[in-house]
Amino acid sequence: MKVDRHTVPSPKGDITIFRLTNDNGAWVELSSLGAGILGVGVPDRDGNIENVALAYADPAAYLYDGPCMGKTPGRFANRIAGARFSLDGKVCLLDPNQAPNALHGGKEGFQNQIWVADTRGHSTVVFSRLSPDGEEGYPGTLEAQVAYTWDNENQLTIKYSAVTDAPTVVNLTNHAYFNLAGENSGTALDHTLRLNASHYLPTDATQIPTGELAPVAGTPMDFTAPVPLGASIRADFEPLHIGKGYDHCWVIDGWQKGTVSPVALLADPKSGRVLEVEADTPGVQVYTGNWFGGETALNPEGRPYLDNEGVAIECQYFPDAPNHPSFPSTVLRPGEKFNQTIIYRFKVEK
Repeated sequence: MKVDRHTVPSPKGDITIFRLTNDNGAWVELSSLGAGILGVGVPDRDGNIENVALAYADPAAYLYDGPCMGKTPGRFANRIAGARFSLDGKVCLLDPNQAPNALHGGKEGFQNQIWVADTRGHSTVVFSRLSPDGEEGYPGTLEAQVAYTWDNENQLTIKYSAVTDAPTVVNLTNHAYFNLAGENSGTALDHTLRLNASHYLPTDATQIPTGELAPVAGTPMDFTAPVPLGASIRADFEPLHIGKGYDHCWVIDGWQKGTVSPVALLADPKSGRVLEVEADTPGVQVYTGNWFGGETALNPEGRPYLDNEGVAIECQYFPDAPNHPSFPSTVLRPGEKFNQTIIYRFKVEK
């Protein structure tokens, strides 16, 4: 295992980029901008190593990008209704950056900050940042940390932690988009997806959960057995109209706080690559890149991505949880520690 690092300039200062390469030549590239994933190079069934995470050619292009490509959104990933919530009787007003709602912590968000970065040995990179009290309207000074570990089994383990000096809310995830055929190979809608989820969260027209946990059975939301992502994405089904495709949170079956369990299985029949996802979160947001066509940032091959060229599998707490007492709580208080784990495990089917 080896680690290489270098810096590149950006409008917010120097970005540190790390490449972790395992003994088999598979690699992960990470950036201090947004504590993000820039690439994951893993073999196909013939041993050819390709990057399977969508990427931009310019590391500075990740700043303020619409897709939040590969980064760590926060302080609260996903949406909060009306850009406001109440905590202990106090109303907290957030940045309505996706009016009327708040998305991914606001315009600045964790994803658009340069984190402090360092290595631990040759297999782990740790990103840290101090989010001041009142940043984007969130109460409390939050110390957040994201640690990525890459191993010789082509497994990327992400561990999140945070502490606060005043009551606040926290929801963190990774926003990488995967195309297991290779990041420049076109649509990902031929990938098959299986989710350990028999319910999902219906939303209103602004993609805020209604509070219902609806069964997936008999709907295009049913991925309890492997289904091509494109099989029903254009179905006449209102949730798909709202999101222009899949952009929804599924409820993980049998979730227990602090217990890592299977979440998703993504497979590409062409390359034989398989991605197993495990986490200890109650939900997973699946987003099929439905608005890539409006982005101008270029990929490493010099073209912008088109809609549906990648899929994000974002393990997280439920969107708008601070406004739904029935949802698993995202409140963090002084003396408590936020801990969360996401595992991306890359394999090959012959």
